[in-house]
Amino acid sequence: MRVLVTGATGFIGARLVPALEEAGHEVLAMTRRPETYEGAGRAVGADVADPDSLAAALSGVEVAVYLVHALDRPDFEAADQAAALAFGTAAAQAGVQQIVYLGGLGPDDEAELSAHLRSRRRTERHLAAAGVPVTTLRAAVIVGHGGVSWELTRQLVHNLPAMVVPRWASTPTQPIAVEDVVRYLSGVIGRPETFGRTYEIGGPEQLTYLQMLQGAAEQMTGHRSPIAPVPVLTPRLSSYWLALVTDVDVTTGRNLIDSMGVAVVVRDTSIRDVVPFEPMPYSEAVRLALAERAADQR
Repeated sequence: MRVLVTGATGFIGARLVPALEEAGHEVLAMTRRPETYEGAGRAVGADVADPDSLAAALSGVEVAVYLVHALDRPDFEAADQAAALAFGTAAAQAGVQQIVYLGGLGPDDEAELSAHLRSRRRTERHLAAAGVPVTTLRAAVIVGHGGVSWELTRQLVHNLPAMVVPRWASTPTQPIAVEDVVRYLSGVIGRPETFGRTYEIGGPEQLTYLQMLQGAAEQMTGHRSPIAPVPVLTPRLSSYWLALVTDVDVTTGRNLIDSMGVAVVVRDTSIRDVVPFEPMPYSEAVRLALAERAADQR
Protein backbone atom coordinates (compact mmCIF):
# COMPACT_ATOMS: atom_id res chain seq x y z
CA MET A 1 0.00 0.00 0.00
CA ARG A 2 1.03 3.63 -0.29
CA VAL A 3 1.55 4.80 3.30
CA LEU A 4 2.31 8.33 4.48
CA VAL A 5 4.12 8.64 7.83
CA THR A 6 3.99 12.02 9.54
CA GLY A 7 6.78 12.80 11.97
CA ALA A 8 9.04 10.59 9.87
CA THR A 9 12.22 11.93 11.49
CA GLY A 10 10.92 11.51 15.06
CA PHE A 11 11.42 8.88 17.73
CA ILE A 12 8.72 6.53 16.38
CA GLY A 13 8.59 7.63 12.75
CA ALA A 14 12.28 7.08 12.06
CA ARG A 15 11.85 3.44 13.11
CA LEU A 16 8.46 2.89 11.50
CA VAL A 17 9.34 4.09 7.99
CA PRO A 18 12.04 1.44 7.33
CA ALA A 19 9.88 -1.25 8.96
CA LEU A 20 6.99 -0.46 6.61
CA GLU A 21 9.30 -0.35 3.61
CA GLU A 22 10.71 -3.74 4.57
CA ALA A 23 7.12 -5.05 4.76
CA GLY A 24 6.64 -4.11 1.11
CA HIS A 25 4.74 -0.82 1.39
CA GLU A 26 5.49 2.28 -0.66
CA VAL A 27 6.34 4.73 2.10
CA LEU A 28 6.20 8.51 1.97
CA ALA A 29 8.15 10.17 4.78
CA MET A 30 6.49 13.48 5.59
CA THR A 31 8.83 16.15 6.89
CA ARG A 32 9.02 19.94 6.96
CA ARG A 33 12.51 19.76 5.45
CA PRO A 34 12.50 17.11 2.71
CA GLU A 35 15.69 18.46 1.19
CA THR A 36 17.68 17.32 4.24
CA TYR A 37 15.91 13.98 4.78
CA GLU A 38 18.26 10.98 4.62
CA GLY A 39 16.09 8.17 5.98
CA ALA A 40 14.13 5.37 4.36
CA GLY A 41 11.12 5.93 2.11
CA ARG A 42 10.56 8.90 -0.18
CA ALA A 43 10.56 12.32 1.44
CA VAL A 44 7.57 14.61 0.91
CA GLY A 45 7.41 18.15 2.24
CA ALA A 46 4.42 19.18 4.38
CA ASP A 47 3.59 20.58 7.79
CA VAL A 48 0.46 19.76 9.82
CA ALA A 49 0.48 23.39 10.99
CA ASP A 50 0.09 24.50 7.34
CA PRO A 51 -3.16 22.97 5.98
CA ASP A 52 -2.41 24.15 2.45
CA SER A 53 0.69 21.91 2.34
CA LEU A 54 -1.17 18.68 3.08
CA ALA A 55 -3.06 17.99 -0.15
CA ALA A 56 0.02 17.29 -2.25
CA ALA A 57 1.58 15.08 0.44
CA LEU A 58 -1.61 13.00 0.78
CA SER A 59 -2.25 12.59 -2.94
CA GLY A 60 -2.69 8.89 -3.77
CA VAL A 61 -2.11 7.82 -0.16
CA GLU A 62 -4.11 4.84 1.11
CA VAL A 63 -3.04 4.86 4.76
CA ALA A 64 -1.70 7.79 6.80
CA VAL A 65 0.12 7.32 10.11
CA TYR A 66 -0.22 10.32 12.42
CA LEU A 67 2.65 10.72 14.92
CA VAL A 68 2.51 14.44 15.65
CA HIS A 69 2.30 16.08 19.09
CA ALA A 70 3.25 19.54 20.39
CA LEU A 71 4.23 19.02 24.03
CA ASP A 72 7.03 21.59 23.96
CA ARG A 73 4.76 24.66 23.75
CA PRO A 74 2.34 26.19 26.25
CA ASP A 75 -0.57 26.17 23.79
CA PHE A 76 -0.04 22.53 22.79
CA GLU A 77 -3.70 21.58 23.19
CA ALA A 78 -4.90 24.18 20.68
CA ALA A 79 -2.04 23.37 18.31
CA ASP A 80 -2.73 19.63 18.48
CA GLN A 81 -6.45 20.03 17.79
CA ALA A 82 -6.03 22.45 14.89
CA ALA A 83 -3.43 20.18 13.28
CA ALA A 84 -5.57 17.05 13.70
CA LEU A 85 -8.65 18.70 12.22
CA ALA A 86 -6.68 19.99 9.25
CA PHE A 87 -5.01 16.63 8.65
CA GLY A 88 -8.23 14.64 8.95
CA THR A 89 -9.98 16.98 6.52
CA ALA A 90 -7.15 16.82 3.99
CA ALA A 91 -7.03 13.01 4.30
CA ALA A 92 -10.75 12.75 3.59
CA GLN A 93 -10.44 15.00 0.55
CA ALA A 94 -7.54 12.88 -0.73
CA GLY A 95 -9.51 9.64 -0.38
CA VAL A 96 -7.33 8.13 2.36
CA GLN A 97 -8.80 4.81 3.55
CA GLN A 98 -7.35 4.72 7.09
CA ILE A 99 -5.55 6.94 9.57
CA VAL A 100 -3.40 5.17 12.18
CA TYR A 101 -2.80 7.22 15.32
CA LEU A 102 -0.58 6.64 18.34
CA GLY A 103 -2.38 8.02 21.39
CA GLY A 104 -2.12 7.67 25.17
CA LEU A 105 -3.47 5.20 27.70
CA GLY A 106 -5.67 6.35 30.57
CA PRO A 107 -9.24 6.40 31.90
CA ASP A 108 -12.17 6.95 29.55
CA ASP A 109 -13.47 9.87 31.63
CA GLU A 110 -11.71 13.00 30.37
CA ALA A 111 -12.18 14.65 33.76
CA GLU A 112 -9.63 12.18 35.16
CA LEU A 113 -7.04 12.91 32.47
CA SER A 114 -4.17 15.40 32.42
CA ALA A 115 -4.11 18.11 29.75
CA HIS A 116 -1.58 16.02 27.81
CA LEU A 117 -3.72 12.87 27.80
CA ARG A 118 -6.92 14.85 27.24
CA SER A 119 -5.37 16.38 24.13
CA ARG A 120 -4.45 12.91 22.87
CA ARG A 121 -8.10 11.81 23.20
CA ARG A 122 -9.40 14.88 21.43
CA THR A 123 -6.88 14.36 18.66
CA GLU A 124 -8.41 10.92 18.06
CA ARG A 125 -11.82 12.52 17.53
CA HIS A 126 -10.56 15.42 15.43
CA LEU A 127 -8.67 13.12 13.08
CA ALA A 128 -11.90 11.18 12.48
CA ALA A 129 -14.20 14.21 12.22
CA ALA A 130 -14.10 14.38 8.40
CA GLY A 131 -15.00 10.71 8.01
CA VAL A 132 -11.75 8.78 7.55
CA PRO A 133 -11.70 5.68 9.81
CA VAL A 134 -9.08 6.06 12.52
CA THR A 135 -7.26 3.14 14.12
CA THR A 136 -5.91 4.29 17.48
CA LEU A 137 -3.21 2.56 19.47
CA ARG A 138 -2.97 3.90 23.03
CA ALA A 139 0.35 3.48 24.82
CA ALA A 140 1.93 4.60 28.10
CA VAL A 141 5.69 5.11 28.49
CA ILE A 142 7.59 4.04 25.38
CA VAL A 143 11.10 2.80 26.15
CA GLY A 144 13.75 3.39 23.52
CA HIS A 145 16.78 5.50 22.71
CA GLY A 146 15.69 9.05 21.91
CA GLY A 147 12.24 8.89 23.51
CA VAL A 148 11.50 11.78 25.89
CA SER A 149 9.95 9.67 28.66
CA TRP A 150 12.80 7.18 28.53
CA GLU A 151 15.38 9.97 28.48
CA LEU A 152 13.89 11.36 31.69
CA THR A 153 14.38 7.97 33.33
CA ARG A 154 17.88 7.41 31.97
CA GLN A 155 19.17 10.88 32.79
CA LEU A 156 17.74 10.86 36.31
CA VAL A 157 19.52 7.59 37.04
CA HIS A 158 22.72 8.72 35.32
CA ASN A 159 22.90 12.17 36.91
CA LEU A 160 21.70 11.40 40.42
CA PRO A 161 23.30 8.57 42.41
CA ALA A 162 20.50 9.14 44.94
CA MET A 163 17.30 11.11 44.49
CA VAL A 164 14.03 12.25 45.96
CA VAL A 165 10.99 11.83 43.74
CA PRO A 166 7.47 13.31 43.82
CA ARG A 167 4.40 11.26 44.74
CA TRP A 168 3.74 10.49 41.05
CA ALA A 169 6.55 7.95 41.37
CA SER A 170 4.07 5.50 42.91
CA THR A 171 1.61 5.73 39.98
CA PRO A 172 1.23 2.51 37.97
CA THR A 173 2.05 2.49 34.29
CA GLN A 174 2.70 -0.17 31.64
CA PRO A 175 5.88 0.60 29.70
CA ILE A 176 6.39 -0.81 26.22
CA ALA A 177 9.50 -1.13 24.06
CA VAL A 178 9.61 1.12 21.01
CA GLU A 179 10.32 -1.95 18.88
CA ASP A 180 6.99 -3.42 19.97
CA VAL A 181 5.14 -0.16 19.29
CA VAL A 182 6.47 -0.22 15.73
CA ARG A 183 5.37 -3.84 15.38
CA TYR A 184 1.85 -3.00 16.51
CA LEU A 185 1.61 0.06 14.24
CA SER A 186 2.83 -1.97 11.26
CA GLY A 187 0.40 -4.75 12.07
CA VAL A 188 -2.80 -2.68 11.86
CA ILE A 189 -2.01 -0.88 8.60
CA GLY A 190 -4.50 -1.71 5.87
CA ARG A 191 -6.46 -4.13 8.08
CA PRO A 192 -10.19 -3.35 7.54
CA GLU A 193 -11.15 -5.05 10.81
CA THR A 194 -9.16 -2.38 12.69
CA PHE A 195 -10.81 0.61 10.99
CA GLY A 196 -12.51 2.83 13.56
CA ARG A 197 -11.17 0.72 16.46
CA THR A 198 -9.17 1.73 19.53
CA TYR A 199 -6.59 -0.65 20.98
CA GLU A 200 -4.46 -0.52 24.13
CA ILE A 201 -0.84 -1.59 23.87
CA GLY A 202 1.75 -2.21 26.57
CA GLY A 203 4.53 -4.47 27.72
CA PRO A 204 3.92 -7.51 29.93
CA GLU A 205 4.43 -5.70 33.28
CA GLN A 206 2.59 -3.04 35.24
CA LEU A 207 5.23 -0.99 37.07
CA THR A 208 5.33 2.21 39.08
CA TYR A 209 7.66 4.98 37.94
CA LEU A 210 9.76 4.21 41.01
CA GLN A 211 10.12 0.58 39.87
CA MET A 212 11.05 1.80 36.40
CA LEU A 213 13.79 4.01 37.86
CA GLN A 214 15.10 1.13 39.95
CA GLY A 215 15.00 -1.24 36.98
CA ALA A 216 16.94 1.23 34.85
CA ALA A 217 19.46 1.73 37.66
CA GLU A 218 20.09 -2.01 37.89
CA GLN A 219 20.78 -2.18 34.15
CA MET A 220 22.97 0.95 34.15
CA THR A 221 24.91 0.58 37.40
CA GLY A 222 24.41 -3.00 38.54
CA HIS A 223 22.52 -1.98 41.68
CA ARG A 224 19.45 -0.08 42.78
CA SER A 225 19.67 3.65 43.54
CA PRO A 226 18.58 5.14 46.88
CA ILE A 227 15.25 6.82 46.03
CA ALA A 228 12.87 8.47 48.49
CA PRO A 229 9.38 9.77 47.57
CA VAL A 230 8.67 13.32 48.80
CA PRO A 231 4.97 14.31 48.71
CA VAL A 232 5.56 18.08 48.89
CA LEU A 233 7.03 18.33 45.38
CA THR A 234 4.25 19.91 43.27
CA PRO A 235 4.03 19.39 39.48
CA ARG A 236 5.47 22.88 38.92
CA LEU A 237 8.41 22.28 41.26
CA SER A 238 8.90 18.83 39.75
CA SER A 239 9.15 20.29 36.25
CA TYR A 240 11.86 22.72 37.37
CA TRP A 241 13.65 19.87 39.12
CA LEU A 242 13.60 17.80 35.91
CA ALA A 243 14.86 20.75 33.86
CA LEU A 244 17.71 21.17 36.34
CA VAL A 245 18.96 17.58 36.26
CA THR A 246 17.98 16.55 32.71
CA ASP A 247 17.97 18.24 29.30
CA VAL A 248 14.16 18.10 29.03
CA ASP A 249 12.73 21.63 28.92
CA VAL A 250 10.38 22.92 31.64
CA THR A 251 7.26 23.03 29.42
CA THR A 252 7.63 19.45 28.19
CA GLY A 253 8.54 18.25 31.67
CA ARG A 254 5.49 19.90 33.22
CA ASN A 255 3.15 18.39 30.63
CA LEU A 256 4.61 14.92 31.17
CA ILE A 257 4.56 15.20 34.96
CA ASP A 258 0.89 16.18 34.93
CA SER A 259 0.22 12.87 33.16
CA MET A 260 2.33 10.86 35.60
CA GLY A 261 -0.33 11.28 38.26
CA VAL A 262 -2.77 9.26 36.14
CA ALA A 263 -2.70 5.45 36.16
CA VAL A 264 -2.05 4.32 32.58
CA VAL A 265 -2.34 0.55 32.25
CA VAL A 266 -3.76 -1.83 29.66
CA ARG A 267 -7.31 -2.98 30.44
CA ASP A 268 -8.22 -4.34 26.99
CA THR A 269 -5.89 -6.87 25.37
CA SER A 270 -7.81 -7.28 22.09
CA ILE A 271 -4.82 -6.04 20.08
CA ARG A 272 -3.20 -9.41 20.81
CA ASP A 273 -5.83 -11.06 18.60
CA VAL A 274 -5.00 -8.72 15.70
CA VAL A 275 -1.20 -8.59 16.04
CA PRO A 276 -0.24 -11.70 18.03
CA PHE A 277 3.22 -11.71 19.59
CA GLU A 278 4.79 -11.51 23.05
CA PRO A 279 5.97 -7.98 23.92
CA MET A 280 9.39 -7.83 25.55
CA PRO A 281 9.76 -7.21 29.31
CA TYR A 282 10.90 -3.84 30.66
CA SER A 283 14.41 -5.07 31.48
CA GLU A 284 14.96 -6.14 27.86
CA ALA A 285 13.56 -2.85 26.54
CA VAL A 286 15.99 -0.95 28.79
CA ARG A 287 18.92 -3.10 27.69
CA LEU A 288 18.15 -2.46 24.02
CA ALA A 289 17.72 1.29 24.60
CA LEU A 290 21.08 1.50 26.35
CA ALA A 291 22.77 -0.59 23.65
CA GLU A 292 21.37 1.61 20.89
CA ARG A 293 22.55 4.74 22.68
CA ALA A 294 26.04 3.30 23.09
CA ALA A 295 26.18 2.37 19.40
CA ASP A 296 24.92 5.84 18.43
CA GLN A 297 27.77 7.50 20.37
CA ARG A 298 30.55 5.54 18.67
